[in-house]
Amino acid sequence: MSRRGCEMSITNGRVRVNGKVVTDLSTQINDRDIVELNGKVIKPVTDKIYLVMNKPRGYVTSCYDDRGRKIVMDLLPEDMRGKHIFPVGRLDYDTEGLLILTNDGDFAQGLIHPKFKVQKVYVATVDQEVTPQHIKDLSIQADRVTKTGDKVIEIIIHTGLNRQVRKMIADVGLETVNLKRVAIGDLVLRDLKVGHWRAFSLQDTKLGLR
Repeated sequence: MSRRGCEMSITNGRVRVNGKVVTDLSTQINDRDIVELNGKVIKPVTDKIYLVMNKPRGYVTSCYDDRGRKIVMDLLPEDMRGKHIFPVGRLDYDTEGLLILTNDGDFAQGLIHPKFKVQKVYVATVDQEVTPQHIKDLSIQADRVTKTGDKVIEIIIHTGLNRQVRKMIADVGLETVNLKRVAIGDLVLRDLKVGHWRAFSLQDTKLGLR
């Protein structure tokens, strides 16, 4: 289930730890504790999975969608959907590009927590020619902004607020025509086709060094 779903299950008293109902979301557990959901013992994940996906436009970054829209989990084979894999962070519905999926909660937390300042690289195509003033104004909110074409800019940020890059672009008087994330830290999209994914190991990247 989603993180929100997990929180609701806990606060609604559906979770027991070592036989006792736990409703405090800050409760800490370890591998020796017995955790139950609705009376069923939950087994810890032992095989860690790390995937990078080239998310297409028109997909929701979620494990489910109550509006019936396509979700990124639909792009994984059936046998992988039961391995507790979830997307790390988000890319909005109209944004494509690099998305990490995993079943390693500690790794995911290290990627999204602001204190680790993991940089994300976006390439945006906008509706008009980018001026030096646009670059200057955008640089106030970003780690780095580079003009790579008349109407194309590369934006690097280390935060991950909802629709953040689109809002930054709108704030300087431009409209986003296309937005793509091409890198997270040292993990780069490269030539991965849209809608496809590949596995990676933590030995391939510095992202797991927290």
